[in-house]
Amino acid sequence: MGYIFILNGLFLFISFLISHYFEETSTMPLLFSAMLCFIFGFFPLIFVDEKSEINSLEGLSIIVFGWLTTCVVGMLPYLMWGGDFTLINAWFESVSGFTTTGSTILGDVESLPKGILFWRSSTHWIGGVGIIIFVLLILPQTSGKRASIYNAEISSLAKMNFKANARVIVYILAGVYLSLTVLETVLLSLLGMDVFDAINHSFATVATGGFSTKNVSIAAFDSASIEMVISVFMLLSGIHFGLLYGTIFLKKKNIFTSRLVKTFVLVLFSGVVLVSAKLYLSGQYDIMDSLRYGTFQVVSLGTTTGFATADSAQWPIFAQMILIYFTIQCAMTGSTSGGLKFDRVFVFFKMLRKQINQLRHPRAVFTLKVDGIKLEQKVEQQVLVFIIIYLVSIFVTTLVLTSMDIDGTTAFSASIATIGNVGPGLGEVGSMNNYADLPGLAKFVLSINMLLGRLEIFNIFALVFASKKFS
Repeated sequence: MGYIFILNGLFLFISFLISHYFEETSTMPLLFSAMLCFIFGFFPLIFVDEKSEINSLEGLSIIVFGWLTTCVVGMLPYLMWGGDFTLINAWFESVSGFTTTGSTILGDVESLPKGILFWRSSTHWIGGVGIIIFVLLILPQTSGKRASIYNAEISSLAKMNFKANARVIVYILAGVYLSLTVLETVLLSLLGMDVFDAINHSFATVATGGFSTKNVSIAAFDSASIEMVISVFMLLSGIHFGLLYGTIFLKKKNIFTSRLVKTFVLVLFSGVVLVSAKLYLSGQYDIMDSLRYGTFQVVSLGTTTGFATADSAQWPIFAQMILIYFTIQCAMTGSTSGGLKFDRVFVFFKMLRKQINQLRHPRAVFTLKVDGIKLEQKVEQQVLVFIIIYLVSIFVTTLVLTSMDIDGTTAFSASIATIGNVGPGLGEVGSMNNYADLPGLAKFVLSINMLLGRLEIFNIFALVFASKKFS
């Protein structure tokens, strides 16, 4: 937990330096926030005795409380600076940032000081690959704590395409993450973005977050080339990092040999075709603009990034329903994407096919494989239970929001968008709107939804209902 505070303190200090350079009003709030983080971080490192081993329950506790305390820390500069940041708004913005949801309560993003904007984007970048991964990077390689924390943070499906131990996997994740960020920053700068905007949007893209430095998101740049680069990096960031690593280093398992990746891209491509065709046939845009806006929006929501180049709330209902599907499906495990994950949808349909074959041939023994890897029965059960809990969570959240007199479209889409860590929904929370006008209680409920989606539900439930038998 001390390391987590220190990590946040480092990014807060960088934000302070930026604010100090531009002589902004956020200079002292960022400095005080950084100092508090360093104090809270060094305190346990000095006064708490170290344990060489921790059990699974302790590892799970570090994961959940690490995320919660990080979100609390993220509020500090917002609250100290003021503006639109009331207590609930600061909490909502902080949770949205760290969970890479990208929902915002800000009506005028461009009025924020650059230091606050950088901190806001930094929360995405810290949360994208997972703050726990950063902590694992600095734990001793021989520490038994590494395995317990790693197993609690990384899902079983995400581990399938990694053929290495926990230490190597952590370095692969961090290496790919950093490489994508640097490469996108360079490309966006070459295409005309100033360096500050390029860094912020790279943080948000590779983290599949969606926070922008502009009020109308990527639409502010009105550049097809910038949109194309961001689309490519959103897609790459939504693919399993182990497979990206395998592609770069010419390993046998890579994005070109993975059936899972091919199917994911095919489904995204199908969505692009359907949405673009509907936009063109309905007279919304000409054929080139239909392809341009349709492609960007489908990839953005399908990877849970949430950037926008058009107001999809004004699109035909057919196109909106396609976008809602991708908001539910999300991208792949092992990526920075949150939510349900495409892998679980893929496994679900393979399970459905298996059950149909079992009915046709009752005595036969069928095994379920994904990319040549046999799935254990317990993984199949976890997938099915997760999908059910995920859908029930959406229904319950929608029900709670409608009890606050929020219209059905807004409530339903906001529930899906927050638990999927996507960001924009429809209605009052559309791609060109924000969450500012929702009641405070609704913002709190949706922020819990974001954490459920980012922590994949099971971790929070397991900790809440933990018992001695669990450990």
